[in-house]
Formats: sequence, C-alpha cells, structure tokens
Amino acid sequence: MTSPDEKYMREAIRWAKKGIGRTSPNPMVGAVIVRDNRIISAGYHQRAGVDHAEVDALKKMSESAVLTGDVMYVTLEPCNHHGRTGPCTEAILKSGLRKVVIGMQDPNPNVVGGGGAFLRGKGVEVTIGVLESECSKLNEAYIKFVSTRRPFVIAKSALTMDGWTATSAGQSRWITNERSRAFVHRLRDQVDAVLVGIGTILADDPLLTTRLKNKRGKDPIRVIVDTNLKTPHNAKVITHPSASRTLIMVNEDVRAEALRLFENSPVSIVRCPIKEGNIDLGVMLDILGDMSITSLLVEGGAAIMGTLIREHLIDKFHIFKAPKILGGGDGIPMAGGHGPGDMGEALGLKDISVRRFGDDFLFTGYPVYSR
Repeated sequence: MTSPDEKYMREAIRWAKKGIGRTSPNPMVGAVIVRDNRIISAGYHQRAGVDHAEVDALKKMSESAVLTGDVMYVTLEPCNHHGRTGPCTEAILKSGLRKVVIGMQDPNPNVVGGGGAFLRGKGVEVTIGVLESECSKLNEAYIKFVSTRRPFVIAKSALTMDGWTATSAGQSRWITNERSRAFVHRLRDQVDAVLVGIGTILADDPLLTTRLKNKRGKDPIRVIVDTNLKTPHNAKVITHPSASRTLIMVNEDVRAEALRLFENSPVSIVRCPIKEGNIDLGVMLDILGDMSITSLLVEGGAAIMGTLIREHLIDKFHIFKAPKILGGGDGIPMAGGHGPGDMGEALGLKDISVRRFGDDFLFTGYPVYSR
C-alpha cells in the first residue's frame, strides 16, 4: 500500500519532470506543499538561473501563509549555498515550514553544507530517502556529471531482427518506423548534445536536430568525431540554421589547409588527443564535461560504438529492434572492432525495460561492466 509520503513524493516527481531537458547543468527538481492531506501549491525548477522548485512552490502558495502542519515534499535535498540563486533552506525557514520530506540527498561534492542537516539544526523535522530510487533515476545524468565531471552517455541504435544497423551499401534509412523515430527526437530534446562519427556524416548527411510535431523541441549541441577533419563544409549539420552549436572533434595535428575551410563557418573545431589513431573518446568526454555538457546521446556509428563499449564509457543503452531481416552476412553491425571470444565476457545489461512502438521494440538497459 502506498504511504502518504510516497503519494506526495510521486507528485513532486511529476512536477520535476516538467523541467526535463531544460535545467542543465542543474538537476530537475519538483516540490509540493501539503495541508490537511491536499496539495495547496506545487513548483519545479524550470531552468538554470531561475527559482528552484522549493521557492517556486512557496511563491505560488494559493493560501497566503504557511500554517502549522504544512509539509513540503521535494525530490532533491534543498540547497544550502549561494549560487545564481539564494539558498532554498533560507526560503524554507523564512516561510515558517516545520516539516520537509526529501527524496534524495544532493550528491554534488562541491555543495557546501547539506540542506537537510542545516534544516534539522534549525528545528525543522526532516525525512530523507522517500522514493530515493525514483528520484535518483530522474537525475541520473546530473548525478554522473557532478560525480565525474563527464556527461552521462546514452547509446542509441536501431537494428534489424538479424542484428544489422545498415545494409552492405551503408543504407540505414529507415530500419525503424515513424513512431520510433519520433521517440528519438524526444530524446534529442532532452539531452545536452548528440554525437556521431564522420562516417555517419558522409553516409547520411544528417541534420541532428530535434523535429517534434509541436515544434517546441530544442536542438542539442551537435558533436562530430572527425579525427582528420573530413567533414564537408556544406554538410547539413553545418549549414542548417539551428540556434545550437556544432562541435567537430579533431586530432591535435590536423592539417592547416583543412582548418582553413572552416574559418568562416559557424562550427567550433575542438582539438583532442588521439589514441590508436583515433580521437581519445575518454579525453573527449572530459572536454565536453568542461563545457558543462551533462548528457550525451550517441547515435553512431559502429566504430565509435565499439570503442565506447570496450572502454566502458556508455552509461545507458536504447536499442531498437525492427521486424526486418537483411538475410546476409555483410551488413554493418551495431558495434565495430574486436569483441570477446568468450560469451562469458559479453557485456550484460541490467534494469531492462521494453516498450513497443508499433511493430518496433525498444530495449532500454544499463551496462554491467566488470572491472
């Protein structure tokens, strides 16, 4: 049976999700205020630099003042430091609230002073850990970023039933149906950046933009892994009039004549060390983290996917399976390079979920790396 605390925390989570894809590098947070077993106010963090969820909920109080017995439910521990906004703990104390229920502690090691402990020290009754798993999953990208300073890496791939991502001629349009592709555009709307390799640019000339029916989606930063800078200067990802940036990751010794082709283009060329002849993807993630990119959707290709898997750099998989069979042995696989010779060394996935989009199936899971 669901407890009252869980019931109201689920509402706070629902409010937090209103900020999905818009709060980076901050977390998504929701808050509700309960009086006599009913929600009298609710709020959420909309974007970095504006009110946090607790303050938003307090400002929207439908009744003029906090009363004894009112309870705030918030998905993440209230901040207790001065950033772009003031401490939420001070706003809570000023409001007169005497009880706060928190979904999870803030994992940010750079945050000085826990909000929960501070409120307890001021006489506020504090409960921490209600629906902690759900609150953690909500902010899995934020948790990875503040812990490692690297973006949360999501790998997306679409496969035929016999395991190919493209034909022998490199054609991949379209393995999945329109509903599956719409889901991918929602993913792009939710992440900070999307990444492909030069092979995908040359084969498909993609836009890498977000195209939702309501036209409200934001374009992610486009990242191209292009060791030797072979990206055509007239590629759609460069010429398309998007408000979002395009980054091309190149080796540190890229030829000067190649760079000159991009002198007047809107792209940013980012030099990166190489490893075994290609961009060092681990260092690349460090560079992207330094740019405050907290989440990265990897859409191909096989070489990059294989390297990311072997180097244990992927945090989450979205793998589509479509009811199509190429029936040959010469298609393009999801991941290139050398795989293990022993099935016992195969990468396992945990926390699997399956969704259906028409005749397509989406398998989502988290890798289990053996160190």
